[in-house]
Amino acid sequence: MTTTAPGKARVVDATTVEQHRRYLRQMLLIRRFEEKAGEAYSLGKIGGFCHLYIGQEAVAVGTIAALRPDDYVVCPYREHGHALTRGIPARAVMSELFGKATGCSRGKGGSMHLFDPSLGFLGGHAIVGSHIPIAAGVAFAIKYRSGDQVCACFFGEAAANIGAFHEALNIASLWDLPAVFLCENNGYGMGTAVARASAVQNLAARGSSYDMPAEQVDGQNVLNVRAAMDRAVERARRESKPTLLELKTYRYVGHSMSDAAHGTYRTKDEVEEYRRRDPIKVLSDVMKAGDYLDDAGLERLNAEVVAEVDDAYQFADSAPEPELSQLYTDVYAPGS
Repeated sequence: MTTTAPGKARVVDATTVEQHRRYLRQMLLIRRFEEKAGEAYSLGKIGGFCHLYIGQEAVAVGTIAALRPDDYVVCPYREHGHALTRGIPARAVMSELFGKATGCSRGKGGSMHLFDPSLGFLGGHAIVGSHIPIAAGVAFAIKYRSGDQVCACFFGEAAANIGAFHEALNIASLWDLPAVFLCENNGYGMGTAVARASAVQNLAARGSSYDMPAEQVDGQNVLNVRAAMDRAVERARRESKPTLLELKTYRYVGHSMSDAAHGTYRTKDEVEEYRRRDPIKVLSDVMKAGDYLDDAGLERLNAEVVAEVDDAYQFADSAPEPELSQLYTDVYAPGS
């Protein structure tokens, strides 16, 4: 089956149509989920910190699409989108944000500590950059066991300025570890612009310091992200070689729920300029140009996602709190 737009030369096979539809749905799911999470936080349903992923959806969707079910994913604290894309149900993610027993971390991790080892999803880590050596350790374990899995490690651009980043990438290259290091460069480490924090603003260039293949990618285009990730995963899986990908993206919201979207360290005009390359719009425009998506189809897909998110919200809101007896479960105690 192919789809050809009238008067256009483009022909799109059925597999590509379905793939693009899946990417679009996943990005819409993340967007609507995060909007609902922001609403829940404002209502006091979610406590603690909450860092939304709005604007960066193409990165999680494009990269994780290139992984196998037995690969591993290690994330920083802005990980709701990665968790959803990896396959953790919206109910389980929302429940975790609400601190409920039905959450993927049994209500004890919260927004920054989503976890599901059955899906190879190894966090959710709140200390900036602390998880990058953990990812290198996972990749070392893969190689030690003679496996062919890959470990994908996500982190923000601010983490690229700390020692753990340099140490982990150095040892990963030295020992030929099957890892892909994914720098989600959204332009700001909290409220500090990259230009004010990093002497080298082309962060992909840092790969040369470790003799590591590196690439800068348009993180607003899910198809470009997927293509770059395919190359990196192939290198890791077949050659046991690490890769550094710098994914240029942008968050349309503040660093966290306590941070204004604009008016402090960035202007409203800047945010609106980046919204013109919204990752959802970029892909839907491609699909419309290929004549395998129209406005009605986009609205149906969005309505389907909204219903899933509403269901997750209602489920989490009515779910039970963790039992007091669970307080010390999964907590290491010396001598136990």
